[in-house]
Amino acid sequence: MSSEIATTLRERAERRSSRAVRRRVAAILLLGPLTTLGGLAWAIVQPYRIVFFHPEGKGAYDYVVQPPLLAALVGIVFMVVIAPGLVEDLEGEAEGDGPAT
Repeated sequence: MSSEIATTLRERAERRSSRAVRRRVAAILLLGPLTTLGGLAWAIVQPYRIVFFHPEGKGAYDYVVQPPLLAALVGIVFMVVIAPGLVEDLEGEAEGDGPAT
């Protein structure tokens, strides 16, 4: 086998791998904002789930646990805390460092 062909095959495989990593990174980076946007859209579509708008007879638990706002909070936490580490690991694997331990 010619070394020129082998090099071309290796380069092609590396390009495919880097495209796949870029797509995964983009998907991970979009999860947080989309979840936050989904929680806020849920709050707009079903405003009766937000206790602040009609507080009659509601306790402290009802003020703390509001599903649409919790969904938005989970999206923000994912975006700020979890996604950067996942992206770093994916980019490290793409560079050949292997999984971070």
